[in-house]
Amino acid sequence: MTTPHASSVSARSRSISTGHLPGWAPWAILLGSMAISAAVFGVALNGGDTADFNIAGTLFVGMVIYIVLIVVVSAIAETRRHATDRLMTALISTAFVIACLPLISLLWTVVSNGIARMDAEFFSFSMRNIIGEGGGAVHAIWGTLIITGLAALISVPIGLMTSIYLIEYGNGNRLSKSITFFVDVMTGIPSIVAGLFIYSVFALLLGPGVRMGIMGALALSVLMIPVVVRGSEEMLRIVPNELREASYALGVPKWLTIVKVVLPTAIAGITTSIMLAIARVIGETAPLLLTAGFVQNLQVNPFESSNGQMMTLPVFVYNEFMYPSASSPGASLERAWAAALTLLLIVMVLNLLARLISKLFAPKTSGR
Repeated sequence: MTTPHASSVSARSRSISTGHLPGWAPWAILLGSMAISAAVFGVALNGGDTADFNIAGTLFVGMVIYIVLIVVVSAIAETRRHATDRLMTALISTAFVIACLPLISLLWTVVSNGIARMDAEFFSFSMRNIIGEGGGAVHAIWGTLIITGLAALISVPIGLMTSIYLIEYGNGNRLSKSITFFVDVMTGIPSIVAGLFIYSVFALLLGPGVRMGIMGALALSVLMIPVVVRGSEEMLRIVPNELREASYALGVPKWLTIVKVVLPTAIAGITTSIMLAIARVIGETAPLLLTAGFVQNLQVNPFESSNGQMMTLPVFVYNEFMYPSASSPGASLERAWAAALTLLLIVMVLNLLARLISKLFAPKTSGR
């Protein structure tokens, strides 16, 4: 009578002997490869600070070792066709890991350096009369939310209505082709050019040297509009024409068909394109330096022309990194990292809200 352990071992051996690796084998090889890579980098560290351990290099070298081992083991235990299949799978997995390495490294760096100053003082105080340690970024947070919100309020209606015209009314005429061409050109405009354009317009109207929050919002809207137009246009284009024709057959006018049928069908993609546009501009620094300026106290009125400068999180990070406090440069760097982490959290919250909105307003199907 065989024991359960013996039967398990025999099943594994039969799996290998019949030309097929068991399901646990690739994972075991992957873990072993990562362990070998970690040991190599640990020896190279030579007793140094563990904070200097190269995580990205460990993952990359571990994936390279995994590719070699899985191909060799598969070629021995399986057929050449299985080995080729596992090689392609390993290469695709390695490409995925390499693509994720910069993101993981960025998140780890920002979180590890910025979490130290994520306290109540940072979110409740500005930098007014602060020279060394202490202070916060509440003025920059409010400035970012106000300016980005105004930019979205300007850009989303213009971009969405432009895309509706191109898809529903343009029909490939000369005007729609011209709009598409200029939108494509605007997509590649450097951000500093948008800031210079808005600054020049307001300098002609109100005089040189003027800086206001609304100027920053307009500069960001110049960058947002083409992104919203192109993203919304593609989402509206993939809405089936059968839905439009069914609505027209019921006698529904075109404008109501767009509002009640076309837009709800594409709302998820449109929301995603809007969020991509916001993420595109929320971290811009150069145009905001020219148009909104920077100030150390809280300013919530974007239309104030006299002393109307507004601080934003990207400009706050730039200012703290480039011009640290002479008495306490470490405190300036901590504030800069904390502001960068705050900016990441704001983008994450906005993405979660966008997903919630698209889920709530998307058309319901029988499968839900």
